[in-house]
Amino acid sequence: MEPLILDHLPDGLLECPAWELHQHLSGPTVIHLPGEHTRPLVVSVLQHGNETSGWEAIRRLLRGRYSKDPLPRSLIVLIGNIEAARHNVRYLPTQADLNRCWPGSTLPPTPWHLLQHKITEHIKRLAPFASIDIHNNTGRNPHYAAVNVIAPQALQLASEFSKTVVYFTEPRGVQSHAFSSFCPSVTLECGLSEDSQGADHALAYLEHVLRMGDLPDQFPPPNRLDLYQMFATLTIDSNTEFEFGGIADSTSNPHRNEALRFPADLDQHNFCEWAPGFELARFNGAAMPLMALGHQGRDLTASCFTLKAGGIQTARPLMPAMLTQDRFAIRTDCLCYLMERLNIHEIEHGQALPPDHMALLEAPDQ
Repeated sequence: MEPLILDHLPDGLLECPAWELHQHLSGPTVIHLPGEHTRPLVVSVLQHGNETSGWEAIRRLLRGRYSKDPLPRSLIVLIGNIEAARHNVRYLPTQADLNRCWPGSTLPPTPWHLLQHKITEHIKRLAPFASIDIHNNTGRNPHYAAVNVIAPQALQLASEFSKTVVYFTEPRGVQSHAFSSFCPSVTLECGLSEDSQGADHALAYLEHVLRMGDLPDQFPPPNRLDLYQMFATLTIDSNTEFEFGGIADSTSNPHRNEALRFPADLDQHNFCEWAPGFELARFNGAAMPLMALGHQGRDLTASCFTLKAGGIQTARPLMPAMLTQDRFAIRTDCLCYLMERLNIHEIEHGQALPPDHMALLEAPDQ
């Protein structure tokens, strides 16, 4: 499997919405476009086929003023899962998740891993200015940026998109982490695909970054950055049925079958802090159906949640991100990620705790 590498936009490509790209492209594609500054900006879109805001932003960018004017900076467009986009799904059953196959992946190797390795090596040789990977969420989230290294230029790049920035090292094998080894790299989370504001925001950001000079070597000031760290992935036991909006029913009838019931508005809790004792769900079973896995697979469930009288409650303050009600995403990826706030002033002065300090959460409070 080889990537398609082009030095031009195929005729008619910018007229195509994501689900029609298969008419012009056979698979993952790298498109090089020249600009006034030769050190290129890399923009990755459609790693997940149903996350379309990035491609819409690229279409509008290149059909607008830059259809006639030269780009301020050379641009490399990575177009990911064409076939999944054709069917408006994250990825097809016959495929791997492309954004888990980049260098650093811990999954068993597939042809997709070799493909992503070839793309990475190709782009690394060009010493890019920065890399931007554009995604959407399956749940309702504010727009935010994410980084995989806590470094001044990466945080400067991220804070130009949003004051809310998330630092994460899991899952492995994501594009932004692979590219962060040779250039400032960010992921943009642009809300729901069907919300046009995501493409609007991404477009404005790309226009801004294309005109930027060198990224500052200093951390952004604290008033420009709310920095969070993902420390755990929250999943649901594969044998447990779950539903949304069933809280009242399960409370009034505690002898209903052992299903996990979340509130109907669960994904409105993204980036809201849950105090200790917050009831996340109702559950009639005896064993905890949720699992919070930290770095290196450490089980942090008991330090984060308790199961009491049919209710799953938080054991300590927690903040979720990327809560979703999409069943496919929940079963194949996760329910959400759990975060904590980081202090940029402490990081800048070398006082921050190491990334694995959440191991302290392995045992519940005594």
